[in-house]
Amino acid sequence: MKKIGILFGMENSFPPALVEHINAREIDGIHAEFVETGAVRLDKAPGYSVIVDRISHDIPFYRAFLKHAALNGTVIINNPFWWSADDKFFNYSLAGKLGVAVPATVILPHKMHPEGTTDRSMRNLEYPLDWDAVFAYVGEHGFLKPVDGGGWRDVHHIHNRMEFFKAYDQSRDLCMTYQKAVEFKEYFRCYVVGQKKVHIMPYDPRKPHDERYIQNPPEYDKKLLKRVEQDALKLCQALGYDLNTVEFAVEDGIPYAIDFMNPAPDADLHSVGQANFDWIVKEVADLAIAKAAKAPHVLELRWAAFLGAEPEKKTAKKKKAKSNATD
Repeated sequence: MKKIGILFGMENSFPPALVEHINAREIDGIHAEFVETGAVRLDKAPGYSVIVDRISHDIPFYRAFLKHAALNGTVIINNPFWWSADDKFFNYSLAGKLGVAVPATVILPHKMHPEGTTDRSMRNLEYPLDWDAVFAYVGEHGFLKPVDGGGWRDVHHIHNRMEFFKAYDQSRDLCMTYQKAVEFKEYFRCYVVGQKKVHIMPYDPRKPHDERYIQNPPEYDKKLLKRVEQDALKLCQALGYDLNTVEFAVEDGIPYAIDFMNPAPDADLHSVGQANFDWIVKEVADLAIAKAAKAPHVLELRWAAFLGAEPEKKTAKKKKAKSNATD
C-alpha cells in the first residue's frame, strides 16, 4: 500500500477534503491520511510514498523530518531542501533573468543586529546607507516586507519617507526588501500545480482577507491572461515548485510578478471560495496520486535539480580548416 500523507497545522478545510477526495477514488494500492510522527529515528524510513507539506515552514522539527523522508524516497510537495534555501529577493532576481516583469526592488540590511552579532560583525556594510539612492531607484511609494516571510506578516505599505523609516524601525532584526508599488488596475493570484496547470483567480489585496478573491470578475483581455499563465509557469518551472501561488499586479497592461514564494498557498474554502477550492483539491489530489504511483523517488542532490533546470550541455564546436592563399 502506497500512503499519501498530509502534514498540516491550523487548516480545517483543505487537508480533510484532500484526504477524502483521494480515498473516494478507491484507487487500488493508494491510501491518503494525515501524517502522524513522533521522535524520528535515523535508521527508520517514514512509511509514506508522498507527503503534502502545509506547515513545515513554521515548524523546524517538521522540516527536518521531511528532509529525512525525502532522503529515504518519499516525494515531498514541495521539495524541503529548496524551500529551506529560497527567499523572495532571489525569486525577484530569478524573475528578472527569466524575462518576467518585476518592480524595482532592493534588499536592506537588518535594522537591528541579528542575535549574537555586533557592529564589528558588519564591517563590510556601507555606513551610513545611501538612502537617497534607494528612494531614487524604488521611489517613496512601495512595500517593505521580509525577504523570507508570508501571510502578510510584517508587511508595510509605504507612501513617503516618514512612513518608510517608521516601518523600518519596527522591523527588528528581520532582513527586509523594499519594492516599488505597482499602480494596478487588475490583480491576479494564480494556483500553479505540477508545474503544468494554472488557475487564474482575480484578487484584490486591498480588501479584507475573506473578500479578496473576486467571485464575479469582469472580462479580461485574453492576451493578458495568456501572458499571466505563461509567466506563472515559467517561474514555477524554474523554481521547481509543484504547488505554488503566483501573484501579478497589472499596470498599463504589464503583469508584474509581486509574490511567488507561496509553496503552502492559501487553500481555505472560506477565503478562496467554492469553485477555487474544488479546483485546488482535485488538482493536488491528481498530482499526489501520480507521484505516489512512481514512488519511491531517488532525490538528486544538486542545485540544478532543486531549481527545476538541467545543467547546460556544452557541445564541442568543430573547427573548420581555413584556406589561405598566402600559405
